[in-house]
Order: sequence, then structure tokens, then C-alpha cells
Amino acid sequence: MLDLVRTLYWFDEQLQSRLEALGWGRLGRSQSLILANIANGESRASRMADNLGVSRQAMSQFLTELERGKLIEVVVDPDDRRARIVRFTPESEAIRGDAKKVLRSMEDELRSAMGVKDFEALQAGLRNFLGRQSKPV
Repeated sequence: MLDLVRTLYWFDEQLQSRLEALGWGRLGRSQSLILANIANGESRASRMADNLGVSRQAMSQFLTELERGKLIEVVVDPDDRRARIVRFTPESEAIRGDAKKVLRSMEDELRSAMGVKDFEALQAGLRNFLGRQSKPV
């Protein structure tokens, strides 16, 4: 299981350094994981704080930094005016596009290193464990 953690760190470090090489600067790991949460459909700061194991105060600080960078915005939830949702800004479209390309490239590297059969077995096993459909995300 530690291999999964090391692989997550590899993905995050590679994503950060490759985006930096493309001129996007560098985010902290927590900020990067917040963006990954949003990309994965999470919109509530409290759930992201739980996912990352950080306090809500720390999450608020991370979100403020990401807002300053125009990557996200925190807006009133149209379904519950007392609540707030976190979402990407239109200005973040370019970096998100580059991040998708970088992640696809890294996935290709992993597939090449593992072999197609093992890579696909890993994907299927993880999706099964997570209770997802067999389609790629």
C-alpha cells in the first residue's frame, strides 16, 4: 500500500514540476490536492478538509490563496443560500488544460513502465475497490 502513496507523491511532484516548466509556477501539495478534489467533483470546502486531513481554518487559508491566483472561486450555493461551493474559475481553463495533458503523459509513462496488461489490471482493480464503473474517469 505504501507504493500507492509513493505513486501519488510521484504524480503530484511530476505534475508540479512540469507545470512549473510550462510557466505556471508551483503550488503546494495541499493546494494541488484541493484542485484534484475539485476536478474530481468535490465542491464543499468541509469535505475537502476532511479528505485532506486538514482543519477547516487551514482549508480556508488554502482556498484564499487559490482564489488570489484566480484558479478557484467560492460562491453561494444556488440550492442552499447559507452554503458556499468551490469551483474553478474561467481563468483557470488554460492551466487545467495543460494539467490534463501533463497527467495523460504521465499516465502513458506509467503504462509503458508497467506494461499495458498490468496497467489495465491496476486501473480495473482500483475502480473496483472504489466502487466505480469500469469506464475511465
